Amino acid sequence: MLDWDDLRTFLMIARHRTLSGAARALGVQQPTMGRRLEALEQRAGATLLQKTPTGYVLTEAGEAVLGNVERIEAETQAVERLIAGKDSRLEGTVRLTTLETLAAEILSPVLAAFRLSHPALRVEIVAATRSLSLTRREADVALRLAPFTQSDIVARKVGAVAFGLYASAVYLEQFGSPDWERGAEGHALIVTEADLLDTPEMRWLRGLAPAMPVALASNSRLVHRAAAREGIGIACLARYLGDSEPGLIRIPAPSGAAPSPVRDLWLGVHSDMRHTPRIRAFTTALQDGLKHAAGRLQPVT
Repeated sequence: MLDWDDLRTFLMIARHRTLSGAARALGVQQPTMGRRLEALEQRAGATLLQKTPTGYVLTEAGEAVLGNVERIEAETQAVERLIAGKDSRLEGTVRLTTLETLAAEILSPVLAAFRLSHPALRVEIVAATRSLSLTRREADVALRLAPFTQSDIVARKVGAVAFGLYASAVYLEQFGSPDWERGAEGHALIVTEADLLDTPEMRWLRGLAPAMPVALASNSRLVHRAAAREGIGIACLARYLGDSEPGLIRIPAPSGAAPSPVRDLWLGVHSDMRHTPRIRAFTTALQDGLKHAAGRLQPVT
């Protein structure tokens, strides 16, 4: 009989194409992945994955069974969610995926208060640029700047995040305020890397002066803030991130241009987990904390 751990190993290697990437996804050591794949192929009597210079690829046999293994994964995750959803204890772990800056700047006091009122609960925060799957139980709760599209996710809008333009006082003294009508000549931008450029705030920023050169690109918004503080260029930051930095000055948006972006903040949980006491307690604390932080998330001035 085939072992689920071995099948899951096959699935993760097929998705990540490397033993190291698959090992990180499952939280095991890389040699373990190799041993499990070898054991699976020996039991199956067929090679399912072929190692190539660019990573593992599915063989014909692997292609044939991939869909079946994905269905097994979906059913296994459904069983895990149903069991977890029946857990009535206010103890254990709640795993939250959200933006690193939101966790650091806004949620830290919320989590500190939650810890005092629920000492038996442990919170894990995964600050990732990619969206972790609630269906696959990569996280229990997600707080995102984009609506959820999956039908099995229960989501609600819990706030809004405003953005603005920022530069250091030293930078503005050296280069002056940007003249947007002249394409902000002499200025430079701080932006995300290519995979995150298609966000409302990055599209707005590049639309202000399409020809303005990029001085620094990073997928970390904390790096954006630090770079702006050091005078590298102009950054578009969430107001809660830019306003809290004494070394930055908020630059008024150019007249006649589209207003600075405001993005809705969404809280999501899987429908199988929403009535679990620890999840309900945690999401209630998040919603209350975000309500109190509304003035920082979307300042009126």
